[in-house]
Amino acid sequence: MDAVRVALLREVLAGTEWLGATRRFAGTLRASVVPHGGGLLLVGTRAYEPWHLAAHLVDEAAWSGTPELTPTLVRHRVLGSDPAHLSAGLGRIEAARRGETLLVVAPDAPDAELLTRVHDARRAGATVLALGSGDRDLSALAHEALAVPGAAGGPEGSTGADLDLDTVQHLVSAAAGENALPVARGRRRFRDRLSRLADQLTSPPPTRW
Repeated sequence: MDAVRVALLREVLAGTEWLGATRRFAGTLRASVVPHGGGLLLVGTRAYEPWHLAAHLVDEAAWSGTPELTPTLVRHRVLGSDPAHLSAGLGRIEAARRGETLLVVAPDAPDAELLTRVHDARRAGATVLALGSGDRDLSALAHEALAVPGAAGGPEGSTGADLDLDTVQHLVSAAAGENALPVARGRRRFRDRLSRLADQLTSPPPTRW
């Protein structure tokens, strides 16, 4: 989803709870990683790897000049032929320490192994954020959680909009890349994002995940 579509989506969502909810969650993410110089770990469930969120965070990190947003994608299955930046397995969560942030994207209920590793990461001092179906066990481990009604098994929301997990991930990543939450300067921020979009369209294609 490009900058223009995100801006239009925000206009559609004006008056619902989603703009505030996604920006608060993104603000927590940004506040967790920037002061520590990065250390963002991103993991999904065994059935779902958050490739698109990883790619969008990489884009936002570059566009906003905030390299701390660049995540390490932690994967449930790693092959010997995988490139180095895609070779972090679940053991990386086990090694998480204070100052690092673990963002769990879970459209379905995490299995016991992942929950155990998330629990260990939190006990070691890592900040845990959860985005997904609102699974009770995962939410209990998270310092902050955002439940998406459109995610598998997610709760029925009262937000006035029917959003799926992919759309919410776009809103979160876009908000995380903003240097300040747009209020009075929203018009300028929109122009800035249009300018960045034009640069993206005229630049060589990015490295694929």
